[in-house]
Amino acid sequence: MRVVDQQHAAGPTTPSDAGATRSDRDTGLFGPGSVTWRVHGDPGMAIAGIRALLLQAVHPLAMAGVAHHSTYRIDPWGRLRRTVEYVDTITYGSTESAHRAAARVRRVHAGVHGVEAGTGRPYRATDPELLLWVHVSEVESFLSTTRRCGLALTDKQADTYFAEQIRAAELVGIPACDVPSNRAEVERYFTRMRPGLRASAQSREAVGFILRPPMPRWVTLATPARPGWSVLAAIAVGMLPRWTRQLYGLPDTAAVDLTASVCGRATRAALLRLPRSLYQAPGAARCASQPKIPHQRT
Repeated sequence: MRVVDQQHAAGPTTPSDAGATRSDRDTGLFGPGSVTWRVHGDPGMAIAGIRALLLQAVHPLAMAGVAHHSTYRIDPWGRLRRTVEYVDTITYGSTESAHRAAARVRRVHAGVHGVEAGTGRPYRATDPELLLWVHVSEVESFLSTTRRCGLALTDKQADTYFAEQIRAAELVGIPACDVPSNRAEVERYFTRMRPGLRASAQSREAVGFILRPPMPRWVTLATPARPGWSVLAAIAVGMLPRWTRQLYGLPDTAAVDLTASVCGRATRAALLRLPRSLYQAPGAARCASQPKIPHQRT
């Protein structure tokens, strides 16, 4: 969830941005040896993206910006596609295409502002603190979810991932010095933010769309899309931090955590049996040589 989507940005982010124009010497912001390539190309991202949306929604100002300016109610699948394309371009695209995509987001954010109804607090999508919440919630979800689903990373590699993601944060206007660069700093960030978080009425409305998005009737009747999405969403809920589930009034027991981890691993194992193009974003699927990082766990 960007603070808003890119519906009205000048020029869409296209899948071709993610790799077709990259020169032999330009491997983008991260490159094939990065932890970022490995995390973002993992099947667990199918769950991680949903988990990120659910986590981001408990920030009242971020959620107000989405509720007032996003198209998710009328075009939920289009909004999801644009978000996936943005992450794909930033991750696997050329340096130039990554900067173009981020510039479009910044242009959209420049016109987004308003007042959060519950508290009367003003918000601006260009606020670095608001952008930081969206960023940290997103990358922490990507990393923690893929690891729980079975992606073997050491703790050192996990810290490296957060450090690499500072580059993505800077693109949208977040000062590098403010961005958590390792697991300990991320944990301290969430501890600092928790007192101001809540599940607002807007949050609950958005979560309703996330957990049961509208689908064309023929898709519901003729494909397994509805039950498949429900499974992914249920696992994503179970992988939320316990304090986040408490805010939503959901069960926060260890049994929920364990069930989510087991189901996440089973889902990842099933997806790995499919062609990459079915579970990866276009840029990741095009990168035939995946990062050569040792598969080990601490």
